[in-house]
Amino acid sequence: FKQKTAYEIGVRLVGSEMCIRDSLYKEMLTYKRDDGIDLSATLYLPPGRKPSDGPLPLLVWAYPREFKTSKAASQVVGSPHRFFSINPASSSSSALIMLSYGYAILMGATMPIIGEGQQEPNDSFIKQLVGSAQAAADIMVERNITTRDQIGIGGHSYGAFMTANLLAHSDIFQAGIARSGAYNRSLTPFGFQSEQRTFWEAPEIYFEMSPFMHAQKVNEPILLIHGEADNNSGTFPVQSKRYYHALKGHGATSKLVLLPHESHGYKARESVMHVLWETANWLDTYAVSYTHLTLQTTPYV
Repeated sequence: FKQKTAYEIGVRLVGSEMCIRDSLYKEMLTYKRDDGIDLSATLYLPPGRKPSDGPLPLLVWAYPREFKTSKAASQVVGSPHRFFSINPASSSSSALIMLSYGYAILMGATMPIIGEGQQEPNDSFIKQLVGSAQAAADIMVERNITTRDQIGIGGHSYGAFMTANLLAHSDIFQAGIARSGAYNRSLTPFGFQSEQRTFWEAPEIYFEMSPFMHAQKVNEPILLIHGEADNNSGTFPVQSKRYYHALKGHGATSKLVLLPHESHGYKARESVMHVLWETANWLDTYAVSYTHLTLQTTPYV
């Protein structure tokens, strides 16, 4: 089974756009979390594939969001009729490049974190996050889109933070892709995302939510990618460097890729292509069950 070169991925970028117009399967899904919260996501299948064709390796790409009511959290975001394109430099749609490698993609799987009344959303962050991820995996397996032994999880920024937490606190996924994330919340002590409490007001929340504090629990391979010039106040490169050291110190399968001169998002052609190469090879190595299929290894043109 051969690894992909940057040249091959470059060819695939063009092929992916061509295939969108021709035969790409897209379906908007709704499903429920075990506590009754409505969730949604968009399923994409590779060109020429239909749900009835049997299981494929699956990449789930997501980004958690906080809400103060269950009603707001259950809103369906998006439309099955929305126009879309694949931007290789995008923090979200770049994941769709993996369609050209034979992966199914569950894009924008909602991961609502809810805190109603006097409760704050992050008071039960881990429980709700794992529940949402489990619901997404369950619906994909029930529909025979994939099998439980070949599901990867990925995200950018807070999505990377989500990925690291899911690998630490569950065994739902076989591998993770974490781009430009923050992993030690004590390094963002005056709040993050919608969390308004400081580290000193809620140290137990900061500790519980920090993947760095639970590095010893990660037993699935995780790929960390970060721009060396990331100037986003919550995701300085030291976050990935220290988390990588913690993972390796506990024997985890992990890799850290630092991109020269890149900030929170990646712009240079060399960086974008390298990120796609690293992502494809990581998933091919750790998130594919070769019992079920042989992946497409030639570019779609």
